[in-house]
Amino acid sequence: MPTTKKTNSQPEISIGLVGHVDHGKTTLTERLSGKWTDTHFEELKRGITIKLGYANTSFYKFKNKETKKTDYCAKPEGPNGEKAELSRSVSFIDAPGHESLMATMISGAAIMDGAILLVAANEECPQPQTEEHLMALEIIGCKNIIIAQNKIDLVTEKEAIANYKKIKEFVKGTIAENASIIPISAQRDININKLIEAIETTVKTPKRDIKKSPLMFIARSFDVNKPGTKIKSLAGGVLGGALKEGTIKIGDAIEILPGIPLQKEGKTVWEPIDTKIIGIKTGKEDLDSAHPGGSIAVLTSLDPFYVKSDALRGNILGIKGKTPKVWHEFTLKSNLLNRVVGETENVQAIKLTEPLMLNVNSAATIGVVTQLKKDKITIKLKLPVCCTTEDKITISRTIGNRWRLIGYGTIE
Repeated sequence: MPTTKKTNSQPEISIGLVGHVDHGKTTLTERLSGKWTDTHFEELKRGITIKLGYANTSFYKFKNKETKKTDYCAKPEGPNGEKAELSRSVSFIDAPGHESLMATMISGAAIMDGAILLVAANEECPQPQTEEHLMALEIIGCKNIIIAQNKIDLVTEKEAIANYKKIKEFVKGTIAENASIIPISAQRDININKLIEAIETTVKTPKRDIKKSPLMFIARSFDVNKPGTKIKSLAGGVLGGALKEGTIKIGDAIEILPGIPLQKEGKTVWEPIDTKIIGIKTGKEDLDSAHPGGSIAVLTSLDPFYVKSDALRGNILGIKGKTPKVWHEFTLKSNLLNRVVGETENVQAIKLTEPLMLNVNSAATIGVVTQLKKDKITIKLKLPVCCTTEDKITISRTIGNRWRLIGYGTIE
């Protein structure tokens, strides 16, 4: 069992960075946290975020010597040497903006307490994924939104003001209608302190229910062993994500659902995975226990085979016998949007036998419509999901050559 040190360093909240591809999400994450979250080979090669990226940081507040007002920064001292005190520690989730990775973004939204929507000042607003990401946040119910008008160093003052007006017009009537719009340059470190101030005043730490049975959404799973590691030195599989409720600690026996597919008597069945927590981390810090808040990594006694390539992404972690139901088929009460997000065409009625992509919490699955009745649709799932009847499920259909968000539903 790894040695741990008792610490209170788990971030209090998780904040997502969302928006259209190449609008500066990963650069802003690095500016705020000092960590470049695109570390996967294909991400570095293509210059886009493919998987969810995570980074922790702490924000500080200080009395500005020049303005005599309280200001914020991401370092223990102000720009003029002012002594700063800790305001709060936070986790950032860098979500992909590419249209083909919408499901990954929605999965990340399930563990966000708030979001920064990035809009590039040097492009037309809204771009397709800007609109789609905002709609996903609205469906999931992420109300704490800040808009970062990025790349203001690339436009004139007149162009920045025109872009600002387009942003205001775009968010009118949406969940972000009253959101603060902060003009920044992540690349040039312009106005980052004002963005931090907006985060600290807008995204409050919610009250958490730590007395409930623990429930963790698994957004990543991975093997930390290097090639050639001897069997006796292998570390168990690691699960990344965030707790929705309850607490977990080292030594807890846990269950992972829906689990893994096995072939029995010519049929595929899904079996839960039982394992044990042998370590908990947040960033580089070791924890004895974890509670709802920022993202964590749970070290387990699992054979690394089970966690490779995010194989357990979309599963939930909990205590045996106290987890939500696993669904192989369900009936949704559906709410379709009037218009396909990012397009001008109206949303057509769902059809019998139509394949749909469904996202619930951190899981994504494909389902086929087997029955229709007014606003209720029965769907047989290709991959089962574990969730409650209260969880919102987003619905996407194939339009052209990709999945487009068309609505949401809840299990009847």
